[in-house]
Amino acid sequence: MVNQNAGAEIRHERTGLVFRPGLEGVPATQSSICDIDGQKGCLSYRGYPVDDLAAHCSFLETTYLLIWGQLPTPQQLRDFEHEVQMHRRVSFRVRDMMKCFPSYGHPMDALQSSAASLGLFYSRRAIDDPQYIYDAVVRLIAKIPTMVAAFQLIRKGQDPIQPRDDLAYSANFLYMLMEREPDPLASKIFDQCLILHAEHSLNASTFSARVTASTLTDPYAVVASAVGTLAGPLHGGANEDVLVMLEEIGTPDRAAEYLDEARTSKRKVMGFGHREYRVKDPRAVILQSLAEEMFERFGHDEMYDVARALEAAAETRLGPKGIYPNVDFYSGLVYRKLGIPRDLFTPVFAIARVAGWLAHWREQLGANRIFRPSQIYTGSQLRRWTPPDDRVSTTSP
Repeated sequence: MVNQNAGAEIRHERTGLVFRPGLEGVPATQSSICDIDGQKGCLSYRGYPVDDLAAHCSFLETTYLLIWGQLPTPQQLRDFEHEVQMHRRVSFRVRDMMKCFPSYGHPMDALQSSAASLGLFYSRRAIDDPQYIYDAVVRLIAKIPTMVAAFQLIRKGQDPIQPRDDLAYSANFLYMLMEREPDPLASKIFDQCLILHAEHSLNASTFSARVTASTLTDPYAVVASAVGTLAGPLHGGANEDVLVMLEEIGTPDRAAEYLDEARTSKRKVMGFGHREYRVKDPRAVILQSLAEEMFERFGHDEMYDVARALEAAAETRLGPKGIYPNVDFYSGLVYRKLGIPRDLFTPVFAIARVAGWLAHWREQLGANRIFRPSQIYTGSQLRRWTPPDDRVSTTSP
C-alpha cells in the first residue's frame, strides 16, 4: 500500500526524532569517491570531472581510479587490464545453473543470482587481506559482463560465447553479446557509456551495497544486493521507459501536446528530473553527443528527433522548476543503436556500476560500523492478549 504522506516530514512527539521519507537530505556516510554539484551540473570521480574521464580514460582506468583512489600508472593499468582479462571466464557450473533459469525471466534476476553464486566459489571472507580485496575486485569486474552476455544467449537457446583475450573490455562484451566483433567506434562509445554510469554517490543501490558491506559479508553478496536494488523500476530501467514514451509520442510534432497532457494528468515524464540536479544532467549532455556520433556513423534514429522536440518543449514548461533531462533520457537511444536488447539496459547499467559499488565496499571497510538506523514507531500501544474465541475480526489480510 502506498503511504499517502510519503513526502511529509514527521517529528515523533515522545523521542523528538524527525523522520524524512527516503532519508532525503540525511547524510548516511562520509565518502571521498564522488562529488555532485546539482546547481552547476558538475559530477566528479575522485576530483576528476566525469567529462574529462569520458574523453581521455578507458572504463578500466576509471574503475581503478574509483576503487584505489588514484589514476593508475601505465604499468599499473596494464597489470590491472591483464588480470581482468585473465578472469573473464566463468565456471561451467555457473553456466549450467544459468541454463536452468526460465528463458522468460528478467536478466536482472539472472544477474543477481549469478553474482551471488560467485560467493560459493570464492567464499573465503578475508576482508582484512589486501590481496583478497584485489582479487575480488578483479573477479567481479571481469565476470559480471560475461554473465550478462551468457544469459542473453542461453535464453535464446544457444551456448554462451567464450571471451576473447585479444579484445579490450568493452569490445569483448559486445562480441560475447552480439556474436561478432564490434565496430571500433561502437566499442569506444560503449566504453564511454560505462564510465558515465560507473558511480553516482549514495544512490539507492550504492546505499544497499554499503549497508550489506557494513555487516562484513563477502563482496559477492554486496554486489548481489546492489543488483537487486538496481532492478527496481524507481532506480534502474528508466531508460527503457524513455524509449516506450518516445515511441508512444511517435513524431516530433506531438511532443509538446504529450508533455502538456502528462502535466495535466500529473503523469511522470520519463527521463526528466533528478533528486540531485537542478540543471541538465552532465551525463545527459555527453550521452546526447555520443548519440549524435552514433547516428552520423550508423544511421539516424527517428526517435532522437522526438527526444529533441520533447526536451525543447520541456525547457519552457519544466525548466523553471529545475527539471531537465537526466542520464536516462538519451542513454537508451545509444544502447538501441548499439544493438543492445531493451531489457538488457539495466544489466548494462550494473556492469558499469559494479565499479562504484566496489569502491564504496572498500571505503566502507576502511572505517566500518554496521548500519543500524532508528525508526519512529506508529503502531498500537501495549495491548492485552485475548483467547482466539474472544477475538473480533476488524480487518482482512
